[in-house]
Amino acid sequence: MFVLNHLWIIIALPLLGAAVNGLLGRNWPKSAVNSVGIGSVALSFLGVLELTREFLQTDTSQVWFQRYFNWISSGHFQVDFALSVDQLTIVMLLVVTFVGLLVHIYSTGYMAHEGGYYRFFAYLNLFVFFMLTLVLAANLVLMFVGWEGVGLCSYLLIGFWFLKKTATDAGKKAFITTRIGDFGFTIGILLAFWTFNSIDFGTIFSQLAGLPAESATGFGTLTAISLLLFAGAIGKSAQIPLYVWLPDAMEGPTPVSALIHAATMVTAGVYMVARMHPLFSRAPLAMFVVALVGAATAFYAATIGLFQTDIKKVLAYSTVSQLGYMFLGCGVGAYAAGIFHLMTHAFFKGLLFLASGSVIHAMNGEQDMRKMGGLRKKIPVTYWTMLAGTLAIAGIPGFSGFFSKDEILEAAGAGPHANFWLWLLGLVAAGLTSFYMFRLIFLTFFGKQRYDEKKVHVHESPRSMTIPLVILAICSIAGGWFAAPHLVGGNDHFESWVHPVFASYQGQELVTQQESLAGGAGEGAELLHALTGPPVWAALIGLLLAWWFYIQKPDAAKTALGKMRGLHSLLYNKYYVDEIYNALFIQPFLWISTNVLWHLVDEKIIDGTVNGIAHISRETGGQVRELQSGNARSYASWVVIGAVGFTVLLIGLWMVR
Repeated sequence: MFVLNHLWIIIALPLLGAAVNGLLGRNWPKSAVNSVGIGSVALSFLGVLELTREFLQTDTSQVWFQRYFNWISSGHFQVDFALSVDQLTIVMLLVVTFVGLLVHIYSTGYMAHEGGYYRFFAYLNLFVFFMLTLVLAANLVLMFVGWEGVGLCSYLLIGFWFLKKTATDAGKKAFITTRIGDFGFTIGILLAFWTFNSIDFGTIFSQLAGLPAESATGFGTLTAISLLLFAGAIGKSAQIPLYVWLPDAMEGPTPVSALIHAATMVTAGVYMVARMHPLFSRAPLAMFVVALVGAATAFYAATIGLFQTDIKKVLAYSTVSQLGYMFLGCGVGAYAAGIFHLMTHAFFKGLLFLASGSVIHAMNGEQDMRKMGGLRKKIPVTYWTMLAGTLAIAGIPGFSGFFSKDEILEAAGAGPHANFWLWLLGLVAAGLTSFYMFRLIFLTFFGKQRYDEKKVHVHESPRSMTIPLVILAICSIAGGWFAAPHLVGGNDHFESWVHPVFASYQGQELVTQQESLAGGAGEGAELLHALTGPPVWAALIGLLLAWWFYIQKPDAAKTALGKMRGLHSLLYNKYYVDEIYNALFIQPFLWISTNVLWHLVDEKIIDGTVNGIAHISRETGGQVRELQSGNARSYASWVVIGAVGFTVLLIGLWMVR
């Protein structure tokens, strides 16, 4: 039980790697930087594997808890540096360290010719450290440390090319936008402490066990705490209305996009909602808000992805949409399905981003899909692996996304918190996802060559980049098979694994997925329902439409776009939300900052007061200085004047008396 008794080792290793590379890596060869950066995450991953083995040998119905020291002590406010492990923690640890390790390996090829190589790996290690801290935290405050840490690292990595203005602007946009949600998160933590007199998960959950659920139409304390915490998730996980930072985050190196979108940061909000499920389950109104925001975001972001031309921007809006699916699952009470989709999404979205980086690498930095075409025979490994990821995210039967997305939609349509309109939004989003992802595949790898071979020498990426692609492609295919036996009357192994975490909630309200999906049907009916259900039809329709418009009849796409220029312009320009935010918030704040805070308050009031006092002091000093003439007669005159004045003062006081 070495690792279980020393959980700090798992998070200490990436932190050590970040410190060593950050402080010493500047003068080291890249091989040494690689050894430290990759080695620290690899050891952490091995530690998680050993942790999993040891955990399985214990009573898995109990949470493993380790308290190391008292961190903050102020009256009744006590915060321990304490870590805990349960089934949900292990899923997240495996995803973060495994995908993080592959991203580190991939980066050795992708960033080989970039400056600041040691700094890049130090930031990656630090990112993994903060995400592991967030996952292992046994209380809200320590979780918040990891929460803010991944926000800091996203700023550093998105703006890694700091001489590029668009990159630094994107980094600042991510940092500032997520701070808006984090303000609500902070208030939520304070309100939770005020309500439960503790910020430890165990204490809060034990008190919640004795509390009834609030009214679905009421707004009580539990609902307020839930919504405030969810505000943080909206910012961190890029949901409406705070999603705008995530597409701009594509200004960072592609490995950063993969790490942020697949294994860290954006999944933090989903994990937080799942971790706090005893709270959300007793706040029905908050759960509905989570589901509504998730469904709306899934549909909204999918519509934007339809006409984007930058290969990474398409994947960025895809991430926003898929995160909406996860929140939809959690909002309708299917927490296991939401986390299952988080895991499968980490595989296929990590693959898609790394594969897009391989395409960009092959195209000498080109990201516009309109300038690609016919690449499948020239970069076959990239093509086949990216196709596997596309089939997974589209929900094609047999691939990982099919299992997790289907469970979410089934829960939204037939679970205890089912809502037809939320289900419909999710279903339409599934069809749109299939369309824009196969559009990406067809524009990039099929059709006529739309680039100049004299300027672009297309070549397959090095093995350091393609090996992670192959591994993630395998996971994108097989990662959902944990749930496959369920379709033939067997057990959903993933749900069974995380069931002890959500048992307190599921036991009261949730019909298990095995029961709700089957609806009492037999094995054959269950499999037939899954293979011929609306989600599969939506995916196939999206695929066929993309094939028709971009392979079979490419002129039809141009004709269709010509007939709906207004809609195309609206979606291509992302509903002009950035422009609206700029007009409503950014420009007014800039005007207030410039004309009121700067010119009026700072220059005229503060500087004017300080400079005025200085001016008066200088003038007074100049006048007084003239009295020091060095003339003895002048000094004598002043002595006489002073003596006379003092005498007159004494006489006056005596007469008044």
